[in-house]
Amino acid sequence: MITSSEEPDAGLLPGTRRALLHRLAVAQAEGRVPSAVGAVVRDGRTVWTGARGGDAGGVDGGDGGPDAARAAETQYRIGSITKTFVAVLVMRLRDEGLLDLADPLGRHLGDGLGAPDAPDAPDAPEAGAMTVAQLLSHSSGLAAEPRGPWWERTPGGLRPEPGDLFGERPLRHPAGRRHHYSNLGYALLGALVERLRGAPWYDVLREEVLDPLGMRRTTPLPYEPYARGWAVHPWADAVQPEPLADTGRMAPAGQLWSTAADLCRFAAFLAAGDDRVLGGESLAEMRAPAVAPEAGAWDQSYGLGMQLVRSGGRLLAGHTGSMPGFLAAVWTAPGERLASVALVNATSGLPVGGLAADLLGIVAEREPSLPEPWRPRSQADPELLALTGPWYWGPAAFALRLREGRALELVPVGGAGRASRFRPEPDGTWTGLDGYYAGETLRAVRGADGAVSHLDLGTFVFTRAPYDPDAPVPGGVDPEGWRAEGRRADR
Repeated sequence: MITSSEEPDAGLLPGTRRALLHRLAVAQAEGRVPSAVGAVVRDGRTVWTGARGGDAGGVDGGDGGPDAARAAETQYRIGSITKTFVAVLVMRLRDEGLLDLADPLGRHLGDGLGAPDAPDAPDAPEAGAMTVAQLLSHSSGLAAEPRGPWWERTPGGLRPEPGDLFGERPLRHPAGRRHHYSNLGYALLGALVERLRGAPWYDVLREEVLDPLGMRRTTPLPYEPYARGWAVHPWADAVQPEPLADTGRMAPAGQLWSTAADLCRFAAFLAAGDDRVLGGESLAEMRAPAVAPEAGAWDQSYGLGMQLVRSGGRLLAGHTGSMPGFLAAVWTAPGERLASVALVNATSGLPVGGLAADLLGIVAEREPSLPEPWRPRSQADPELLALTGPWYWGPAAFALRLREGRALELVPVGGAGRASRFRPEPDGTWTGLDGYYAGETLRAVRGADGAVSHLDLGTFVFTRAPYDPDAPVPGGVDPEGWRAEGRRADR
């Protein structure tokens, strides 16, 4: 059974809805998964939800083929998408000044990384030296998995304390050298949140993220209605149930259950930010590549708690997830104000990240988002207006534009040159946000008369005229100035 729904004024064309349903149906059939749910968000609103399957116990309920509205409220386990939620909590701690991303973990956890009670598990003092940023970006060098049996299918009571997570060789690579995905690392980040907040990590998540975003159906354990997790036999059309384990200390790596409706709310937040939870600048920082991809994988990377992939010519940010019996994905394309969600209840068989990317791509290609309408500012600071217009770095022409909130944008005239956006600072300077000038300081330098004589950008001098002789251009300006080509100054 295929069903779909969208808000009455969503505006998706019938052909687009049909294409989305077809992609979901093909994925469910060819992937051989009991059920699949997909959704698309545009401009912060869910504009389409579709569901397929359910007759193998995939989505609990009467006729075995739920309508899309009910499927959107059915819980699926979301696996490692949990990591993005934990990363948001860590970034909130950073924005509040309670930690720095460069802090070593041991500065905050201290003896929480001590030797475990189990006699065959070693102390792991090396883990205290890795930084918070390295843990967020999976570049800490930690082992991929904790000690003990397969953690996703065994009780968390086997590893009751953080020190119990470390196996015989907890570090597999030098810290900061390469990307090596580590579930263990996110368990430690969950412990970090608990130490600094003084409360269980999920309680913090509910209060600081889930409740403000209206995500009432995102929980560590499932509540009806929820999908049952299945393993599908690789060579026969048969299934068997997967166990449902409470993973304890490993929960921040992949414990959460959620719904398509809740994940659409989360995706809208990831794409645009919400000052009640985390601002747009911090989310943009999370989306920036933090480590180099593996050789041969330059179409994907990892930021701070977000996976980054290229699909259909666009860069997507979000996360995929898997736990026994479940696969999930959330992708955002912030520049196009689009996001997508895909959930299935099978351990393997379907590349769910590709499904979610295709759903987003169908809407992007068939019905691209309209640009935000231009609106004049109600008021602009005259001093900032005076800074706008043409500036020159040597002979190269640039334009400085005033943006919302006293922000500035520097763009080359003609397209060749270094462009950057700048965030205003309380001291009257600006800090670069992207490109070559990311992190660099832009200053408007005033002369003795109080007028702006030039711009200083990371020691580069920008003047109102090309090589302005009245400005302090490093190295000076030839006293004869500009001349015809070939004319020598000494003739």
